[in-house]
Amino acid sequence: MSDPGVLSFTHQGWEQVLAKVKRALVYLDAACAESLHWGCGSTRLLEAVGGPACHLREFEPTAVGGGAEQPKAVFVLSCLLKGRTVETLRDIICRSHFQYCVVVTAVNHAVHLTANHVPAAAAAELEGQQPVFEQLEEKLCEWMGNMNYTAEVLHVPLLLAPAAPHLALTPAFASLFPLLPRDVHLLNSARPDKRRLGSLGEVDATALPPELLLQIRCLVSGLSSLCEHLGVREECFAVGSLSRIIAADLANYAPAKNRRKTAAGRASVVFVDRTLDLTGAVGHHGDNLVEKMLSVLPQLPGHTNDVMVNMVELTALHTEEENWNAVAPGCLAQSSDMAGKALWEALLNTKHKEAVMEVRRHLVEAASRENLPIKMSMGRVTPGQLTTYIQLFKNNLKALVNHCGLLQLGLATVQTLKHPHTAKWDNFLAFERLLLQSVGESTMSVVLSQLLPMIKPSHQRTKDDYCPEELLILLIYIYSVSGEFTADKNLGEAEENVKKTLAQVFCEESELSPLLQKITGCDSSINLTFHKSKIAMDELFTSLRDVAGARNLMKQFKSVYVPGNHTHQASYKPLLKQVVEEIFHPEKPDPVDIEHMSSGLTDLLKTGFSMFMKVSRPHPSDHPLLIFFVVGGVTVSEAKMIKDLVPSLKPGTQVCEYVCVCM
Repeated sequence: MSDPGVLSFTHQGWEQVLAKVKRALVYLDAACAESLHWGCGSTRLLEAVGGPACHLREFEPTAVGGGAEQPKAVFVLSCLLKGRTVETLRDIICRSHFQYCVVVTAVNHAVHLTANHVPAAAAAELEGQQPVFEQLEEKLCEWMGNMNYTAEVLHVPLLLAPAAPHLALTPAFASLFPLLPRDVHLLNSARPDKRRLGSLGEVDATALPPELLLQIRCLVSGLSSLCEHLGVREECFAVGSLSRIIAADLANYAPAKNRRKTAAGRASVVFVDRTLDLTGAVGHHGDNLVEKMLSVLPQLPGHTNDVMVNMVELTALHTEEENWNAVAPGCLAQSSDMAGKALWEALLNTKHKEAVMEVRRHLVEAASRENLPIKMSMGRVTPGQLTTYIQLFKNNLKALVNHCGLLQLGLATVQTLKHPHTAKWDNFLAFERLLLQSVGESTMSVVLSQLLPMIKPSHQRTKDDYCPEELLILLIYIYSVSGEFTADKNLGEAEENVKKTLAQVFCEESELSPLLQKITGCDSSINLTFHKSKIAMDELFTSLRDVAGARNLMKQFKSVYVPGNHTHQASYKPLLKQVVEEIFHPEKPDPVDIEHMSSGLTDLLKTGFSMFMKVSRPHPSDHPLLIFFVVGGVTVSEAKMIKDLVPSLKPGTQVCEYVCVCM
């Protein structure tokens, strides 16, 4: 096996699952399917199952059960074995003819004890025992109809979907997002007056609802398993309020104590709240082809981090839209295709222009190896040129099979370059640069006034105008990059004008997108009144004010905006870049906003003595392995920025390895 990393961690987990699936019906939930998709691919699972038929099914209440000729089932689940999940298990098993059931959960037994309200002291006494899993095994036999049938329940940490050696995703936690100031009011509604919270800075684990605490503990369980695989004892650091709670939970995670005592390596795990810098999430400054693919191509159903690639171009079907669903879509993940995987990682790590040239190079080399009649052309790469190369493979089944991964990425490139939204990318970038200049020179009311003429109803919009969703992206950009601002006398009026205009535009949409349906609470524009739309806008602008104030509690990372001067225009400086630069500051000062989470009495004493004596406090740059966890998601450009920045800031020493994990 290769050196321990996110890829080997995921492969090791799936190998444990694959050892159980021979001749079985396999049910997967969406998050585990996504981990498989990026980790080793469904082909590997089908090979392990064996047999001519497809035995993969989605884990859902209406899933088809197993017939008399299908006596074995394996359920691969990302969540706690509790509540609706157990009910779905029961329903599927009761309508089947199973005699052997295996249930794999990505959440370890210690978290199941917590979920079942077992006190920490009692849980410690149960070390090595798994009563929750044993009870479920009895239930499985009962549902199968014979207590002599075989049932197994086991934990396998299927936390990650590894997109690259430096970038892993956590699809089971796609809904986990940092708190905003308005959430304090919701938390206070469940607290007595004397214990009311004043700000996000006062929020700790005891203030969170039980469901959120359990979700955090499930995540911590997976991260602890990752650290165990890497063979490291971790020091936990946090930037942001929810990150602080997650980091503290990992630092004090009781099942990890024995592991940490014997760990040979050391690592720093730095959690960062996404809400501290939403500018990076919605901006168009990232010059990366993959980022554009993820932005413009339709989402792959059931997935949070992959897209559909139209493969009709490689068939005998006409390319009209009605034929698109006749052929299974391609995708970006190429876990079982080595050539496709190499190209994918190249696309992640290069700028747009170089990435397109890399796609052409790979296509030309593949066509040459297959002795296809390729005509070389130099200069600028065009979608038409790439399409010509791709179509050379069309009637050659052997070449199609040999280079399927490469062709999927090639078609994804063509479809992205030709997509009308890609043409607007530069328009977004130009307007964002204009906004950066305005933010420094004008009040927020003036900035909003610049946006107002761009808000147009559908019957007035051209292909170059912004649709409602795009306008919301620009609003998030404006409020996030501005940060805390002084409310001038015209701000209320300016916001009200934007709210009313947007509310009217929403009402006049012929069809509401899923995002607009969620914001307005209406599934159709027919049911959307101006009053409902305006209420939704009031809520939206309350959230935007919270986005602007997200960094209020920061002392050092208070701004992502760099004002212009005589030689440089105003610019945006990503918060993640600021965090990395602070970690590797040559003078290694004590970080102000990067909080260290103590994991016991020793750490507390060290922190306390450091106030009076020359005792060095733990620092994120102390260890050779650095793991970033961005709570709420990270962009491809941000992951690349960290990957490039770390070696440049630490010349002449061991380059810090790191994992940039997002959801």
